[in-house]
Amino acid sequence: MRRSEILRGRLILLAIWAVLIGAPYWMPAIGGYTALGTRVLVLGLAAMSLNFLLGFTGVLSFGHAAYFGLGAYGAGLTLKLLAASTPLALLLGTLLGGIAGALLGALIVRRRGVYFAMVTIAFGQVFYFIAFRWNALTGGDDGLRGFARQPLHLGPVTIDILNNAEAFYYFVLACFAVVTAVMAFLLRSPFGHTLLAIRENERRARFLGIPVERHIWLAFTLSCFFISLAGALYAMLNNFADPRGLHYALSGDLVIMAVMGGMRSFWGPLLGAVVFVVLQDYLSSITTNWQSFIGLLFVLVVMFFPRGLLGFLQRRKAAA
Repeated sequence: MRRSEILRGRLILLAIWAVLIGAPYWMPAIGGYTALGTRVLVLGLAAMSLNFLLGFTGVLSFGHAAYFGLGAYGAGLTLKLLAASTPLALLLGTLLGGIAGALLGALIVRRRGVYFAMVTIAFGQVFYFIAFRWNALTGGDDGLRGFARQPLHLGPVTIDILNNAEAFYYFVLACFAVVTAVMAFLLRSPFGHTLLAIRENERRARFLGIPVERHIWLAFTLSCFFISLAGALYAMLNNFADPRGLHYALSGDLVIMAVMGGMRSFWGPLLGAVVFVVLQDYLSSITTNWQSFIGLLFVLVVMFFPRGLLGFLQRRKAAA
């Protein structure tokens, strides 16, 4: 039975990657487009990064969009002011958001529950208003413009990710694969099992001698680095960054993606991002009240599928 479960898990994993690799070819057949698939990947990575903290550590951050936005601004400012280098922009954008998360995480790591969530919102809004008001650097409410992702020069080979949407999709997919592999490795390690122990019973974990605050801080910091990379990729996708990428409303969207897909499963947030982004793209083209329909869907999922859509599908397969 154990062997059959492992085999089934590997087949599901292969199916997920087959779908992702072939997306630029099958999406147009159902009315989609490559940039939509890229957006799903980027926001799916952001939701999985938040879920690294929420689903596997049990700590809710409602200000994680701040680090997503910092990654976006870091990448955009690097391309605009420092160097026309896509790898350097990704690196500096990720470092900006990740280091900010590490520093702020050290200040708030002792808070729990609603207090932790509220403090993360407060810090996130500080970054939002800085970006909103600092017109000379960030462009204020108009956003940061005047930069574009650059082709990748890999020795004798040059990959044009500036004008080729498919090439950029696969570049984002490669980044997505690396980050998800790192996440999976960490969650299967003793560190990951410790995070699960803290999530299930923090008091018992503390009695066992586990330094709870240190592990939560590490989980928070890693989550910030992951989501900052997603933010940097998002800035390159749009060749644009604006303060709304730092707003707590985006944090709420990421929480919705994680919960809707299944926040205690590894791939659940990606499924939630697929549903959220595709519905948003379709409904916003036919009505200005698209948020109402997504909100209704979220309420129905929470009421009838408490383990998320992926948990529901897994339970259906187990029952069959």
